[in-house]
Amino acid sequence: MSKQVNRRIFLRGLGGAVLAAPFLSSVWERTAKGDTPAPGKALIVMFTHYGVITNKWFPEKTQGELTAADLMPTSLAALAPYAKKLLMPRGIRTMNEWTANMSRGQGNDSHTQIVGSLFTCQPVTPNSNDPFSFDQATKFNAMPVGPSLDHVMAQQLSPQGTPLLLNTAGQNDRAQSAISYSAAETMYKGLNAQQAFSSLTGLFQSGEPMNPDTYAAVRGKSILDLVKDDLQTLERFDMSRADKEKLAAWKELVNSTGTVVASAQCNEELGAMLGATSANASKASSGGLGSDVLTTKVSGDLDGADIYSAIAALAAACNANPVIFLKYPGNYNFRGLDITMESHSLSHRLDNAGMSGSCLPNAIEMLLKVDAYYAQKFANLVKMLDSIPMGNGTTVLDNSAAIWFNEMSDGNAHNLNNAPIIQAGSAGGYFKTGQIINVDPSSTPTNGNSMSQCANGTGQVNGVNQGTGTDPKIANAPVNKYFCNIMNAMGVKAGPDGFPAKGGSAEVTHFGYSDKTEDFIGGKGKVAGATIHNPGGFTELRAST
Repeated sequence: MSKQVNRRIFLRGLGGAVLAAPFLSSVWERTAKGDTPAPGKALIVMFTHYGVITNKWFPEKTQGELTAADLMPTSLAALAPYAKKLLMPRGIRTMNEWTANMSRGQGNDSHTQIVGSLFTCQPVTPNSNDPFSFDQATKFNAMPVGPSLDHVMAQQLSPQGTPLLLNTAGQNDRAQSAISYSAAETMYKGLNAQQAFSSLTGLFQSGEPMNPDTYAAVRGKSILDLVKDDLQTLERFDMSRADKEKLAAWKELVNSTGTVVASAQCNEELGAMLGATSANASKASSGGLGSDVLTTKVSGDLDGADIYSAIAALAAACNANPVIFLKYPGNYNFRGLDITMESHSLSHRLDNAGMSGSCLPNAIEMLLKVDAYYAQKFANLVKMLDSIPMGNGTTVLDNSAAIWFNEMSDGNAHNLNNAPIIQAGSAGGYFKTGQIINVDPSSTPTNGNSMSQCANGTGQVNGVNQGTGTDPKIANAPVNKYFCNIMNAMGVKAGPDGFPAKGGSAEVTHFGYSDKTEDFIGGKGKVAGATIHNPGGFTELRAST
């Protein structure tokens, strides 16, 4: 026995290593059973209203490698450090565009039908054929006839079958601004920061505070480095062949898991590192930050909006919910950015919510401030996700897809082609990154015409003629296909018809009512042949096919 390693010493050595990395016991158990599932993936969507100044938002490059230099002259400059982890799909159109002559969608309201259809790809009801009507039911209260992407995915992926919807600024949505529907005409209410944070605390690891070695692991230090002394002590013993094999297998296991896995880091220390604490969540939810809760600083450099991003990142790291939507409010006053006009009217370049009139002085300048602010918030979210290691040199961001969607392209034209979309993370290697990819082979996208009216702060603006939008003949690849990519990347399954279905086993190839915005005219069932005309995802976005 003296020439064999003492079992108690061997186990004590293992125990010391396990203390340094609390998750290892569960990994060991799974490995022993031959069950090695991939770590959980997360979809984190950031949604903002009223479009962007497209000329400044998009890089000049429309296809090819995306570099920091491409982003620096744009409103997306804050994302330059992460260029290699970004994907910009160009040439996408979202569904149900509002036009004055009803040539490309329903005739309800320029926001109600757009937000209702964006993530559902379904028409809204009750239908209106008068784009300028102020009927309460059709303009303000029409809702989509099917569920939104977040709920379709959550039915298969989320523990409770529902997504995590975070409403920054704690606003309660109505049909003119709501994006999340659990079923036809069934609006889903989101959570404020305090409610969302409270839901996560039940997942936190209990017991002793995180010890220095575990904290080092969370910060990315190798587990093998942390337990090097224990390993060297064990290796000096005169072990039996079986014990040597056990130790070698254990080292290989630790090496293969790299640093940490996300679920192991679900604790208050990680939350504090991100800024997701009970105190910060309470401040971001209480209204005590003043009238502009988004831009007011809560803790250090973190403002109210960042606290929501921190909670979203913590939820992803905790594997609490793989479907997370982070929604920014409509009709918002960005007083902290020295902007005096409410965001909806500002997007029209007016001092009111009308469709035409005299340009609001400095409207473009103020809109560019809002665009840059949102880009900084998305960059902060990306930074948080990329700061949490998962193993093998990867981070939570690498294993996720964080995507910033806008309600429309240009906020004055209300056009839906040439959609401004930016993604971070490859969802575990599914998507290409470090690329700008034009997915509409029939056209070369442009940066639009947002600067064509009010550029010098004077003159007239006209939203009815859509002059600040992008030529409707280009950048029309249907967003339905991108949604198929997202669902397949996350592991959503479809039935034999290609539509997502719980219990299905096929790849998702179909989503929504139709992938042509013209099919939405008149509402459900009014256009003959409304269907998914071009099924499947965008193969161009796949890292491998």
